[in-house]
Amino acid sequence: MESTTVTVNVPGNDLMSDLVGERDVLLRRVEGAFPGSAIHVRGNQITIDGDHAPTVRRVFDEVVALLQQGLAVDENTLDRAIDMVRADERPSEVLTTEILRSARGKPVRPRSAGQKRYVEAVAEGIITFAIGPAGTGKSWLAVAMAVRALKAGQVDRIVLTRPLVEAGERVGFLPGDLMAKVDPYLRPLYDALFDMVDAETAQRLLDRSQVEVAPLAFMRGRTLNNSFVILDEAQNTTPEQMKMFLTRVGFGSRVVVTGDVSQVDVPGGRSGLEGLQNTLSGIKGLSFVRLGARDVVRHRIVQDIVEAYERTGVKPPDLDRPTG
Repeated sequence: MESTTVTVNVPGNDLMSDLVGERDVLLRRVEGAFPGSAIHVRGNQITIDGDHAPTVRRVFDEVVALLQQGLAVDENTLDRAIDMVRADERPSEVLTTEILRSARGKPVRPRSAGQKRYVEAVAEGIITFAIGPAGTGKSWLAVAMAVRALKAGQVDRIVLTRPLVEAGERVGFLPGDLMAKVDPYLRPLYDALFDMVDAETAQRLLDRSQVEVAPLAFMRGRTLNNSFVILDEAQNTTPEQMKMFLTRVGFGSRVVVTGDVSQVDVPGGRSGLEGLQNTLSGIKGLSFVRLGARDVVRHRIVQDIVEAYERTGVKPPDLDRPTG
């Protein structure tokens, strides 16, 4: 590959300081991500030398676009932008998509192109299946979309549910009534809800039954109208349970089904999620979104762990399951 030299003209001193970071930490991070590249700054102009110069220029162009749209760029955001540019994606189009504001006033946004496809599928469809490993934001983004729909008056309530495949082994030994027993298994959904709305609002929604959290078994015999329904850990449904759940969908409802087919714990291994795409293909308003290691939004080491397991074909650890 022939070495090239390219330049980037940055509009404004304020953008330049945010682009290079304190003590040039972001600048050096870009340089380190592309070995053999040399980056020089003079005034508002960045000169890039090396084999990867055109790609590095695209990174800077994208980060400038992010800054111009008001997005703060730290080292984690920069790393994600670099990964996206390498994959020929546009971080300025992905990372600036806002779903809602969290309880702390922070914008909730997709963090990868796969996550953006996911939230778009949920917004446009009736039933969306999100399948991928732990840490890809499947449940968290589903709850964010549900809260947005509730706030916009598109639905009357949110229903959060998941199967309890360990009921015969562990739940029976936990103290309290049924809901106290299942609470550890539904806790990830509660946590996501409390990220989106403050504690007082969440409790009010629960008291008014505008948010309902229940085991999958409680769905039998019901018709869920004007509801945003999330079925979490769907890989642990049986085919019969999955059919039962999907036929609960009523008028004005939207459904998100999340799962990780590498984490099947249902007795006998008969997962209601595996092979379902072939069965349901071609149904209007129903879509499947596949998320992978590149969509993991936890610490970078989690992405590396998922990729390592995918390469070896070994079942990865369940990073979402309650312990204790």
